[in-house]
Amino acid sequence: MTKNKYLSLSIILVITFLAPAIGSYTTLTFKEPWYSELILPNFNPPSWVFPPVWSSLYLMMSLSIWKIWINYFDNKILKIYFVHIIFNSTWTVVFFGFHQIGYALINLLIILFFIVVLMKKYFKKDKISFYLMIPYLIWSCYAFVLNSAILVLN
Repeated sequence: MTKNKYLSLSIILVITFLAPAIGSYTTLTFKEPWYSELILPNFNPPSWVFPPVWSSLYLMMSLSIWKIWINYFDNKILKIYFVHIIFNSTWTVVFFGFHQIGYALINLLIILFFIVVLMKKYFKKDKISFYLMIPYLIWSCYAFVLNSAILVLN
């Protein structure tokens, strides 16, 4: 069983970290010069903040779902998680790739919905999984406020 646990963790990590890989490619390819021309709010963090924050969040998300998977083998929650990852990865494509600030905001609402759904399900099964998602919820709420401000300013 130990091999299966670590294999499942590896698979979850690979699938989860595909989201930032897609995001990084999109950002590097389509961000400029468009992003430099946007009016950004004064609470917009410097670009160097995003990689370490998101890496930490993706790791915590992965550990959360992995704990649920190895302890409960709950396919329904796993499916919700992976659908959520699809929306997570598409935010960058919509915002930086298509330059659609408003649609990116809608995408963030969907992501927030999935985060809350996952957290509710985690809370019933595994409190550590629930707590590991709190930073992601907070950061996503901040991202929603930031995205909203960018939409209003532009």
